[in-house]
Amino acid sequence: MSEHVAVTKDGLVLPLPLAPKAGGNYLPARTVGALVFLSGVISQTAAGITTGTVGADRSVEEGYAAARECGLLQLAVLKDHLGSLDKVKGVVSVNGYVNSVAGFADSPKVVNGFSDLMIEVFGDAGRHVRAAIGVSGLPRNAVVEVQMVVEILEA
Repeated sequence: MSEHVAVTKDGLVLPLPLAPKAGGNYLPARTVGALVFLSGVISQTAAGITTGTVGADRSVEEGYAAARECGLLQLAVLKDHLGSLDKVKGVVSVNGYVNSVAGFADSPKVVNGFSDLMIEVFGDAGRHVRAAIGVSGLPRNAVVEVQMVVEILEA
């Protein structure tokens, strides 16, 4: 089996994309004590960036899928940074940003795509505190951007 996968609590094997490289003068992940802070990643697949605006040319369901893409990318970043997802004790905090029309009230439904994936992979340890915020634009016109903080097991 490929080493670049995540296995859910139900045994489902999820192939992980390549971790994105930093797009500027910052780190993709940084460990401070028992916490790993992950920079935001935008919705993308091997085919490219998932672009658009939820409430205009993208549906809530498409936004949910884009947030899940962010989750797979964050798992890839985390696996590259730690060497193994088995070192994750739990997901602590998530900030999700949804490129949406003014007044869009369903950002939490979109960011659930990310949150649901974390619970699929880590079980109850994937439950986290969260903000789900609608914004008027994201880098490269991405549909979603998500950053998170995880706690790791002590060595």
